[in-house]
This record gives sequence, C-alpha cells and structure tokens, in this order.
Amino acid sequence: MQKEKILERKGRKISLLGNEAIARGALEAGVDFVTQYPGTPSSEVGDTFFRLKEEIKKINPLFYFEYSTNEKVALEVAAGAVFCKSRALVSMKNFGLNVASDFFFPISQIRIPGQLVILVADDPSCWSSAQSEQDTRHLIFGAKIPMLEPSFLQESKDFVIFAFQISEKFQIPVVIRHTTRVAHQSGPVVLGEIKRPKEKKFKFKKDPKRFVTTPPRVLEMKVDLIKRMEKIREVSEKSSLNKIFNQSPKSKFGIITSGVGFCYTMEALKNLNLKIPVLKLGFVFPLPKKKIKKFLENKRQILIVEEGDPFLEEKIKEIAFEAKWKGEIFGKESSFEGGRIWKERKTILPSVGEIKSEYVEEAILKILNKKSIYKKHLKEFLEIKVPKRVPLLCTNPPCPYWAIVGAIKKVLNPEEVIFGGEIGCYMLFSHKIISLQDYLFCMGSDIGIADGISKRSNQKIVAFVGDSSFFHASIPQLINSSFNESSPLIIILENQTTAMTGHQPQPGSKIKIEEIVKACKIKHLKVIDQVKNPKELEETIREFIKLKGPKVIVARHICALLEKKLKNRNEKR
Repeated sequence: MQKEKILERKGRKISLLGNEAIARGALEAGVDFVTQYPGTPSSEVGDTFFRLKEEIKKINPLFYFEYSTNEKVALEVAAGAVFCKSRALVSMKNFGLNVASDFFFPISQIRIPGQLVILVADDPSCWSSAQSEQDTRHLIFGAKIPMLEPSFLQESKDFVIFAFQISEKFQIPVVIRHTTRVAHQSGPVVLGEIKRPKEKKFKFKKDPKRFVTTPPRVLEMKVDLIKRMEKIREVSEKSSLNKIFNQSPKSKFGIITSGVGFCYTMEALKNLNLKIPVLKLGFVFPLPKKKIKKFLENKRQILIVEEGDPFLEEKIKEIAFEAKWKGEIFGKESSFEGGRIWKERKTILPSVGEIKSEYVEEAILKILNKKSIYKKHLKEFLEIKVPKRVPLLCTNPPCPYWAIVGAIKKVLNPEEVIFGGEIGCYMLFSHKIISLQDYLFCMGSDIGIADGISKRSNQKIVAFVGDSSFFHASIPQLINSSFNESSPLIIILENQTTAMTGHQPQPGSKIKIEEIVKACKIKHLKVIDQVKNPKELEETIREFIKLKGPKVIVARHICALLEKKLKNRNEKR
C-alpha cells in the first residue's frame, strides 16, 4: 500500500508524513543519489527510499541509495556523486550535522557541478535527541549555505524541488530544515510529476581550482561564495516562499515567523478571532532584508515566533537597528525597543521546548494588553496528576540487553563502578530500575571519556557501545584506547541492527566487529551470546574487569523485535 502511495501519479492527493513528502519532492526533482545515516526525526526519509529503491529504479535506472556509516560519510559520498554531476539528497538529524560539519563547511565554498540538497531535522523538546535542543540554524548560517524551512506538508514536498533549482542555478548546496512536528505530521499532499532523468554517463572532470580547498585558492572561493550569497538574497527577496498573510496597512502590530511556528501562529489568531499581519519566512537564509524592513515600516510592535533558539529574533533585531526602526520586538530574548535598547529580560515566549499555539495566544494577548485566558486553565492543568511514562527496554519480547543488565548486577557492585553510555537503546540503562549510566553525551564519546577517567582515577569503568554506534564513531576511540593503554571494560552490544531508529541495516551484516577489535590490537576479547550463555558472560565480566589495559566483550544477540519481525515474515512466505 505504501509503495503505491509514494509513487502515485501526478495530480493525486494522498496522505503522507512530512518526511515522506520530502522523499516524494526529491523524486519529483529527479534525484538519482540518496544517502543517510538514520537519526530521528529524519529517519523516514531514508527508510522510504530504502523500502522503494527497486521500484524507483524502474522509473530511474540510475537511482542509488545507501545507509552510510555516519553523517559525515553520507555527505562525502553524496558530494562525490555530485562532483560527477549527480543530483543528490542527504538526510540527517540535528546532531548528525555536527558529525558532518568537517565537510559541511568546506563544501559550501566550491561551485558544485551537480546538485545537492541536505535535509536536517531539529528536535525541539528533545523527543528523540537526548543530548540537547540543538538548533542547526547557527551552523548553517556559519557555513553560508542557503536554507529553506517548510511549515506544512505540501511545502515539505515543494520546497525540495525549489531547493534543487537553487542548487543548480547557483552551484551551491541547499539545506532544508525540518523540525519534529513538520517531519512527523501527516496529511494530504497534492502530487506533481516524478521526473524521469535522461540516460547519462557520470564522470568526474579534473579541476584543481574547483575541488582543492587550500590557501590561497580557498580565500578566493570564499569571496565567490559571498558574492553568490548576495545574488541568492535577491532571489529570497522576490521569492513567494516569503509572503505576508492578513495584509493590513493600518495595523501597528505584526508577527514574523517560520517553520511550524507559522502553523501555531495562524491557529492562535483563529482562536482569538484576530487578523494580525503575519510575515511567513520560508527562505530563511539568506534573509530577505528589504522585505523585512518593509514589513516593519508602519509597525510599532513585532512578535517573533520560531522553534529553537531566538535565531530569527537576533537577525531581525539587527535588521531593525540598521533601519533605525523605532518599534519594539518581542520573542524569546530581551526586548528591542526604540531602535537602540535591548532591555535586560522581557521574554514573552518560552526559550525551552516546543512552541504551542497556547503560548502564541498568550504572547499576543500580553502585547495587546488584554486579559489572559489561560491562567485558570493552566492552573487546573498543573493540578492534574498524570502518571509519568518513562521509556524502558522492551519486555515483550524481552530485549537481549536485559541479560547484560542481569550479569552486571550479579558480578559488579554498581556503587563501585562507573558506567558510560551513548545514544541508542542502551541509553535506557539510565532508568531508575536499571541505574547503569553515569554519563551520556553523543555517539562515539563513551570510550573517549572512559579513557580520560582511567588516566586520572583508579575506579573501574564499563563503557557500553552499540554496534551501529561502534561503526558510526567509536573505532577511533578504540584505537586511542589501545594506543594509549587505558583500562576500560568495553561491552559492545551487538543486536545486529540500528534498533532505536527503526531497524535500519548497518555494516555489522558484512563486517565482524571482533575482526576490527583484533586489528586495533586489543589483547583481551570475547564474543558471547549473552542470552544463550549468561554464565559465560558473568565469568568474563568478573575476569576482564580486573585486567589492565583495554578489554572488549562483544555481546551478540539479535534485537528481539527484529527477530520477531523476521520470523513473522518467514511464516507468511
């Protein structure tokens, strides 16, 4: 059913997820190369292409898709294809852009011969991103890469097509920023025609001036990039992606918004039965300065509604200051007033978590000096005792990680051992009934932190690493641990899939983890099926924790949900 939906003919109106709409837009734009490292809230983009790749090849025989080992690799592989004049899409979550940033910054400098669109999905309120509410707009702005931000489903599809057009015209990568609510909302999308690219031969044309980013050439590239960005700003100024709703020349109050903030704004205005002018920014970088200045002209109060940091708020304050505008700007930070003053703190929207239409309504009422309609409602809501639902490892069928927890608790005293973790199902070791996690930051960080602790403390350390995380970012840390002879006990939890983001395949199906560990010169190594051989696991933990130098246990047992899924699939055959 899903295959038919995504690949339906032009003119049909079908229900899609925001991420599926991104995939459909890429197909309509003629994408022939897609890479991703799965990360929520962006995972469904890659999942869609992975599921449909054979069907897509019938439409476009040149089509290629891969799950890469990490986001940096995904971007580099896609860039290689683009250097051969491919039309590529790369998809990742916000923290994936951190991993890719080593390549993300220099790729903006060159004139790319193909087309490249990068989808980045931010996660306000940390629904799936435990590390922080990172707002990728700061990185995108720093890299000087054009950015579009859709607000709803139809835009998610259509903006991808426009992004490829901008990429082709200006020979530059283009970013589409999603947030969780846009990525995971579902609803009707009107389909366009899937582009059927003409047969062509891809070839890398040697050009050191284009592809070699070393001084002094890289400085010339930067000058060229700045010039291109000014031309792109002219496109932003004229683009219908930036438009005004509820036009009212006499209104002294206006709202500037982007992304899902626009949806909350329009809902709030509908609930309040108000028609306040709204400038919706879809082409977020470079910002249309002239259009913003024009919008400010006759206003005395401006509310900025955006998800994430006060990014637009800061940029619009700069534009207002430059225009010597005398009004007042409200948002998540201190107020701008009289064209010259930033008051200490006059926040009117929350700086943490997702925006909601109720918050926007309250902000509008405060600016208009009208009575709050939510104080009583909020008080009553806070008095409701809602049971907390805290994530826990699967129990039906039981997750194989439970066997690790049981063995650790039997053999070690958790009060005397430090336990490190990373992003994956095993981050749930932090649950109070397990309590086997003393630090957690990002993929690849666990062994590195354990190395530092072992160099400064005699405490025993157990570092948990998932198999997908191992291939993603932990091999350099393992090499460092071997080279510098630190002493953590590293338990690699091999459940043979990327479980937390939807059971996407990873390199473990072809490459044995223990062979990499051996190549890193780790002397103490054992591979154990912890479910079938719990006693062996207990004895190995007891033995290894006493040894000096790095030691590795590969705990290998398939994810219980994946095992059940494969069994059901085989039974249906």
